[in-house]
Amino acid sequence: MNEFKLIPFRSQASLPNIELSGKIDRQNELLSIEYQLQGDLDTILLQRGSANAIDPPAIIPSRKFELWSTTCFEFFIGIPDNLEYWEFNLSPSGDWNVFHLDNYRQGLQNELAFTSLPFKIDRQANSLLLTLTFGLSRIIPIQQEIEISVTTVIESNQHEISYWALTHPGTEADFHRRDSFIIKI
Repeated sequence: MNEFKLIPFRSQASLPNIELSGKIDRQNELLSIEYQLQGDLDTILLQRGSANAIDPPAIIPSRKFELWSTTCFEFFIGIPDNLEYWEFNLSPSGDWNVFHLDNYRQGLQNELAFTSLPFKIDRQANSLLLTLTFGLSRIIPIQQEIEISVTTVIESNQHEISYWALTHPGTEADFHRRDSFIIKI
């Protein structure tokens, strides 16, 4: 079990009063990730169009694009010494997407190995817990070591965006940098 704490990108002046942490684990072919968002959630848009609270979850969560343009929990998976990687987007609404990329920000396309990505959201007054467990072997062999980057985009109810990650190695917030894929399992 790998525990993590996300940090905001350093040049952001205005940040919500929150903390982002969680854990990630791999057991055989299953990968589990848990995000815990704690703090003043009333200052965050948890779904586009919401004001100070989470909207009801999508009746039928579906694959959607540009989830990262508002609050979105993300993670990236790569294979050591291989340029290709996958981007997972999880919206508090229940909507999701998984992309395959051939190289750094190149060849973006839907990962068709996934037709759904059911995850759970538990919202309390000052916390939100998002959990996902899925079969990683749909895209990566069971025995293959992987590198992971865990990230989150947070939009305040003032429409300010902040970028949270395990590390921010560049001069700009950039979740696609392979030197930010620092969890190895």
